[in-house]
Formats: sequence, structure tokens, C-alpha cells
Amino acid sequence: MNKFVYTFDQGSSEKKELLGGKGANLAEMTRIGLPVPYGFTISTEACNSYYDAGESIPAEIELQVVEALQILEEKTGKKLGDPADPLLVSVRSGAVHSMPGMMDTVLNLGMNDKTVEGLANLTGNPRFAYDSYRRFIQMFSDVVLDVDNFYFEQFLEEVREEKGYDSDPEMSAADWQQVIKGYKDIVKRHAKRNFPEDPKEQLFLSIRAVFDSWNNQRAIVYRRLQKIPGHLGTAVNIQSMVFGNMGNDSGTGVAFTRNPSTGESKLYGEYLINAQGEDVVAGIRTPQPIATLQHEMPEVYQQFVETSNLLEEHYQDMQDIEFTVERGELFILQTRTGKRTAQAAITIAVDLAEENIISKKEALLRVDPDQLNQLLHHRIDDSYQRKQLAKGLPASPGAATGQVVFYADDAERLANDGKKVILVRPETTPDDIHGIVASQATITSRGGMTSHAAVVARGMGKACICGCEALSIDIKGKQFTVGDVIVNQGDRITIDGSTGDIMLGEVPMIEPQLSEEFQLLLTWADEERKLGVRANADNSKDAAKAIEFGAGGIGLCRTEHMFMDADRIPLVQEMILAETYEEREHALMKLLPMQQEDFEGIFETMQGYPITIRLLDPPLHEFLPDKEELIVEVTKLQILDPKSKELKVKEDLLRKVRLLDESNPMLGHRGCRLGMIYPEIYLMQAKAIFYAISKVMEKGIDVKPEIMIPLVGHVNELKEMRQLVVNVGEQIMEETGQESDYLVGTMVEVPRAALTADQIAQEADFFSFGTNDLTQTTFGYSRDDAEGKFLQTYIDKKVLPDNPFASLDKEGVGKLVETGVKLGRATKPGLKTGICGEHGGEKHSIQFCHDVGLDYVSCSPYRVPLARLAAAQATIKHEQKQGVKELI
Repeated sequence: MNKFVYTFDQGSSEKKELLGGKGANLAEMTRIGLPVPYGFTISTEACNSYYDAGESIPAEIELQVVEALQILEEKTGKKLGDPADPLLVSVRSGAVHSMPGMMDTVLNLGMNDKTVEGLANLTGNPRFAYDSYRRFIQMFSDVVLDVDNFYFEQFLEEVREEKGYDSDPEMSAADWQQVIKGYKDIVKRHAKRNFPEDPKEQLFLSIRAVFDSWNNQRAIVYRRLQKIPGHLGTAVNIQSMVFGNMGNDSGTGVAFTRNPSTGESKLYGEYLINAQGEDVVAGIRTPQPIATLQHEMPEVYQQFVETSNLLEEHYQDMQDIEFTVERGELFILQTRTGKRTAQAAITIAVDLAEENIISKKEALLRVDPDQLNQLLHHRIDDSYQRKQLAKGLPASPGAATGQVVFYADDAERLANDGKKVILVRPETTPDDIHGIVASQATITSRGGMTSHAAVVARGMGKACICGCEALSIDIKGKQFTVGDVIVNQGDRITIDGSTGDIMLGEVPMIEPQLSEEFQLLLTWADEERKLGVRANADNSKDAAKAIEFGAGGIGLCRTEHMFMDADRIPLVQEMILAETYEEREHALMKLLPMQQEDFEGIFETMQGYPITIRLLDPPLHEFLPDKEELIVEVTKLQILDPKSKELKVKEDLLRKVRLLDESNPMLGHRGCRLGMIYPEIYLMQAKAIFYAISKVMEKGIDVKPEIMIPLVGHVNELKEMRQLVVNVGEQIMEETGQESDYLVGTMVEVPRAALTADQIAQEADFFSFGTNDLTQTTFGYSRDDAEGKFLQTYIDKKVLPDNPFASLDKEGVGKLVETGVKLGRATKPGLKTGICGEHGGEKHSIQFCHDVGLDYVSCSPYRVPLARLAAAQATIKHEQKQGVKELI
């Protein structure tokens, strides 16, 4: 027979996968001699067996529970359901990974009309007995019988008002008896059954309810957010009750061994006198700070301090401890590794390392890289009571307040007048770039976490919320509605890009805080990591931010963003609309000095760090007005002013837009294909780069350019484009007399490039894997369409484990990256390789990049600290795996 049930003295902290975090820690605390009320744990394997059996508890598990219950009764000298001396237990969930508040708990199980009298006689405290009974009925009915807690709270409030009481402790035993009768009537009315009196029936119904809560909606959502696997299941902990509601010498509380907000090494927590555990978190009564327990119960407080120190020393980490005091005696109900803010995580990890409790490597592993985003953006004051208007996808962290605007031009105009604005659009396009630049933040009602708005906002370090479907946007009317609430252009709103919350009005903010511990931890990370970290930056401002955050170069400079400026768009359009080579050349020569100036600024800022410059990538139609809008404008002019010059201009523009229109632009005339058909465009860009190199080198500044040809799928494309660049370089070096070193490589973003990397490497000095497009072309997904229509359903149904645009698909896209690296280096052993997609700032993708031997990752400037830490963790974890293999 498989073993599914373990008494507390049969487990240890090493059995976390089997017993869940709570059960393993209860067993460990029992093992080291702490005052833990005795009990047993039903394992996570039992939970999976329950689901395998069609949500039914198998007979062998029932038998083992009954046997463990007998042991518990022998240990305590009490029996479940005994009217004279009843055993009462708590039934709590306990998953492998901490999921506070996500699953269900039942306290005081074993109470009925007879045992409540026995408890009253035993304790000489009828008020306590009946208070405990009504708590049990309320909690059990909510968790097990699915009767909404609202009905019980409403009835209790009515009784309190009738009696003239302000709080529960004023209620007498007779009052609680009245409440119990009312509660049972509520159960009969809403559950269509009598409240169960048999304690064994209560126990097994509660066990089932805890198993069921593993798959309740809030648990599923929490697991998705925290990336906790759904197959792990939850354990169930059955523990003998101790009571904090037995009078003023009793109480209950929750405490952290260090401050979970700041990391300060000081006991932090709250407690309530004459209360049970759920009262502290329910918010019905205001708890007292833990420090005041020193005056209320000095001996208990001192014992608790010593126990807290022992637990932190034993687990070598900050602990979150639940405790109960019963008639002056301290009991520890739970300990677990405490949840903490990013700043607290860093402070605690660094302090523990400097106290020689843990190593520097362990300190680096203690901080979640994803948390670092909290420290690099403005954020909403934690003390502010939020009133959420709507919620979307948290696409880019940070918080911002501003006036609502609906058009990029309006955003730019108002920003130039000194106004703070938030751009609200159904979705954004490259045409909106100036509006995004001018705005404090961006909101879209469509699009996902890697949509245009999200990617651009993250690159700029600006807050962004995407896919907020609750917003009904009327662009022409310049307003959006959420239910009955109307928000007009100019109204002020606040957004939190870390949570997806949108709020009306202005909300208090906190400046980013980069502590000394934060800098020190990143220094330790740099000492450990093997993987280089670069930034995606398109201008000198972003480049400077990248250097500030510790980037070792620029891994992607997107030259098309240099064309998006309002002053340049007309010149770009003139170049696109040119009918002859000469006309196009004339327009390009106007753009050349502008682009050269941009490159000079970036080269000067980077001071000798490598810079990967991607030549023009998007299709030309993206620089032109929207076709549908143009058709409307032309039609109006044809009716109202058919002989105007404006009509002729608009008709020419529409004809060109139609000519350039593509069925599938992502797979159409873009990237190196543009350079092949219009080589004069790449020629101008190459000239701008080499003239900028010469100018900056004249100032004594070193320049390390890496010129990247995008979207190569065949070696012949790269061969031709490389020769174009080399020819320009030779011409300008001869003209200026200024010799310079440079590399020419390619962006690998279609499967064929990865599969023929050995051929392509013959013409490439480096590979940069563009994992955003490589993911799209490998899966055959349009990113925005997939995220907007079916991708979340795929993840919910476990068709896909994760969003492949957020975390690199290792089995498919990753295999292409690995193949590309191996084939490329087979041709050129020293071939430099990296990735420059959004995956370059995601911790799991960074681990993969380290494991397959890439030289660097590149991400937005604001994710560079995250990537530095994740790269160090990748090195440490890789070493740990190698060590395990050697031992085997």
C-alpha cells in the first residue's frame, strides 16, 4: 500500500515536494523541539490520487487518515466527537510553493451541539466555547458547503446592532447561542441541508474541500502569475487546535523575523488578544504591533523572540510565522519563507551574506530577477487605498499620472506645453512613436504583453497597460467609458504598469530607490556571470541609461526609430514616394546628415562599448498614412474640392500606399529584402555610420560598430548586403583617411537562417538571434493576433506551458537557436552570438542562453539589472547541475 499520510514526527523540511511547504515545516519544527500542536499531513500525492479517482477520496487514503487520527487522539488524550473531552482540529491546505490566501482553511472542526457543551464545561468558559462553534459553522459552511460568507456576516452585524455592541468580544455566551441558531437556519436555507453534526463526516468533507480548492479560480490565477505547475497538488494538514480566544491571557498573531517591506533586521508583525488566527487577516478588528506584546505578555514575547531567532537561523532566511497563545502558553502553528518586496529581498540577501550566514552565490539566488523592476520605476505609494477603475495586462512596470489623450499629435503638443499626458489608443503603430515618447504612459484596449506599445514602452522604461478590454474607446469623440464612467480627453488618470490597474485622478508616487545593497548585489552578479549583458537602445539618451544600469554595450540599435521623428517623417515619405532613382537619392541625401548625427551621439555616449546597428527592417508602408483614412480623405476632397492641389497630392499618396500594401507585411518586403531591391537605402545608412565613426574617432573616442543585416534567410542575401557595406566602408575610410575596425553580421529571425547557419556564417562576423520574429515564424503565429485571440486559452488549457513571446520556447525556437550556434561555430569557431529579442530580459530565457553558449543577451535598458542578476544565477545553477552530474 502506498503511504499517503504522515504524522508530524515522520516528516522533515526535505520532504517539501511530498508534504507541501506547510507540512514539511510543521514536521521540521516538531523535529527540532518547538511547541507545535500535534497532527498529521495528507500528502500532495494523495491530492493527485483524489483527482485521478474523479474527485473522490480513495479507500486506502481514508483508512490511513483514520489511523493517523487515532495516533493524534492518543497523543492528545482527546477524541474527535467525544462530548466530555472533545478533540478539535484545523484543516489547512499546504502547497509545495507558498500560495498565501489562495486556498481554503477550516478551524475548530469537531464541534457540534454536544461537544460545544463539553468544551464549555472543560474550560469553564461557555462564551469561548460558543464563539468557537459559531466560527466553525461560518467557516465550514463557506469553504465546504459553498454558502457565501456574506450571509453570516450580515446576520452577525444585525445581532450586534440589536444588542448595541461595537465588536465581537462584547458578545456573551447567550448571544453566540442566538447567532448559532441563525447560522444553522442560513445553512438550511442556502445549502438545502442541515449542518453536519458527525465530526468524521465534517473531517472528510473538509479534506475534499481543501483538495478542491487547489483548482479554485483564485488559485489557478495565482499559479499562472507565479508560474507554479498545476500538477503539484496540495497537501492537507490536520492539526490539533489551540485557542487564542479563551480570554485576555490568549491571543493570536503573524510575525516576520525581518521587515518584509524594507528588509530591516527587526521583528515585524501583528497580534490580537482574545482572537483566533483568521481574525488577524480578516480585518474585522485592528491588530496591535508585535512589539506591544512585550508589555501585555513579557514572558511569551521573550519566548517568541527566541523562537523567531532560532527559526531564522535554522532556515537561514527571513521567516513568516503564525502563532497562538492559549492561556499564557505559546504555540507555533506555521513557519515559511516570508514573501517580501524587491528592496527587502536584496537587503536581506546581502545582510545574510555579510553576516556569513549564507554565501554570496546563495545571496544571488535568493533574489528573483523579476522583482528588480519594482526598483527601477516610479511606483504607487503602498499606503494609498486604491480604487480601481479598470484592469489590463501589466505590460511595462512603473506608475504614471497624466491627462488622457487619444492622438499621438495631441500628446506631443500638450507635452511640449509642459503637460503630463497618458496616451490611450485601441492599439499603437510606429506612427504613434512620437506620442509614446511624449507621454508618461500608454494604455491600449487591444494587444498583448509583447505588442508594439508594450515593447516600445519597456524599451523607454515607461509604464504601459495593454489589452484592457474593459475600456470602450471612442477615438473620434475623444473619450472612453468603463461601465457608467465616462473619461474625456484632458481628464486625469493614474496607471500602475506593474499590476495593470487604472485609477481616476492623481495618486501619490514614490521615486525609484537604488540602494547600496542593490548596487553591491549587482557587483557580485557581475563577478559570477559568464554571459554578457547588452541593451536595446535607439538613441543617445537610452544608451546613457543602459550604461548607468551596467550594460556592456548595445545589442540592438533599431535605425527605423530614427526616422519616426515628426521632422523626418515627411522626408522619409518623400523618399518612399520617389518615382525615380534620382528622386529617391535626393531625398536620402537629406536624411543622411540626420542619421549621421544620431549615430555620432550614440557612439560618443557608448565610449568604446560595442554597438550592434540594425539596418532598416520594417516595410516602407509603415512610414505612410493609414490606407483607410486616406481613402476617406480622398473621397471627401473629390466631392468638396475636386480641382484642389491637395486632392492630387492625396491621390498620389493613396496610389503609392496601395502599391506598397501587402497581404502579410511581416513576411513581405522588409529587412534585407528592402536592401536588395532598394540598395540606395542601405547605402545611405552605411554612409551615415562610417561618416559618424570618422567624426567620433577624430575626437579620440573609440568606436566598435557591428553592422547587422536583418531578416536574412539565404547566404546570398547576406553576401550581397555585406559587400555593399564593405564597399562603402572602404570608400569613406579612403575619403577621410580614418581607418576603423567593424563587424558585419546578421539577425537570425527565420528558421531557414538557423538551419543553414553553417553557410551564412561564411559571410557573417556575428549572429544576433531576433527571437521575437523567430518565434512568430517558427510557430506561424502573428504575435498580436495570437495574444489577442487564442494564446491565453492555449496556456489555460495547457496546450502551451507559457506565452512563447514572453518566455523562450526551448523545444522549438530554442532548438533553432542551439542549431544556429552549433552550425555557425562549426564554420567559424570564434563566431560571436547573442539574442536581442524581448526574451533577452527574461530569466528563464537567459538561463537557456547561458546553457547553449551564447556570448550575450540584449534587452531594454530598464531590464539590464534584471538580466545581470539572471545571468549570474544561470552560471551558478549550471555549475550546480554539473556538480550533481559529477557526483552521479
